[in-house]
Amino acid sequence: MRFGWRAISGPVLTVAITLLAILLDRSIHTPSPAPLFICIVALSGALSGFASAMTSAALAVAGAALFFAGHRAVPLHASADPIGLLAVTAFGTAGITGLMRERLLDSFAAERRSHAIAARLSAALDQVDIGIVLLDAETRAEFINRAFRDYFALPDEIADGKPPFIALMYHGRDIGAFELPEDELGTFIAQRMEMVRIGDARPINIGLRSGEVLRFVCTVLPDGGRMLSTTPVTDLVRHTDAPARADYYRSLRDPANRKLIRYLRVAE
Repeated sequence: MRFGWRAISGPVLTVAITLLAILLDRSIHTPSPAPLFICIVALSGALSGFASAMTSAALAVAGAALFFAGHRAVPLHASADPIGLLAVTAFGTAGITGLMRERLLDSFAAERRSHAIAARLSAALDQVDIGIVLLDAETRAEFINRAFRDYFALPDEIADGKPPFIALMYHGRDIGAFELPEDELGTFIAQRMEMVRIGDARPINIGLRSGEVLRFVCTVLPDGGRMLSTTPVTDLVRHTDAPARADYYRSLRDPANRKLIRYLRVAE
């Protein structure tokens, strides 16, 4: 038991109440301080733990014995039962409150460790050039790292507000981030929404107007959420583009796909 004001407060209060009760009992009729002792034992356990509570309980039993020994209204032989009951109650209270405090402190320590690990992981993910978004089961963004915010010029107040994934897509559309004709953006957003909805893990490349190309991958998480990663592959893709096949690549966009537009309207 560490000696500090928390550790000694319970025993000191117990001794003080005992002496005060004995002194008062000499001049006026004073009721048993046993209920007050139980409260002090519980307080001691909550403040400092098992050892302090047990010390307070032992002092409470001794103090009650001294009080009843000089109490004029109660014969000495009649005080055995109240003292025994007080002993059981006081030590039981000390054990319960002490153990509860230990468990509570262990829970707080584990939570602090978890927060520290989460903070370190968040800081580490902010250092990589891969954009990462963690979505919950309702496709709301629980975490958006710095790279993703930079790629799509996403303000911190929006990113920290847990926006839904569709809001992120619309933000990219509104700022003109995507390297697509305006009439194809609706289908493009609907395709991405459908990929996230079904957990399609096939990687696709997303061209940005800035000239960068990001490889988009959706990963299904065990809790039903999604992890979205956007890896920069600009050098790889731009160096292997075949200009002669540009018309063919554009034909794969399929702007007339009304089924995906319907999914987009449902998501809205």
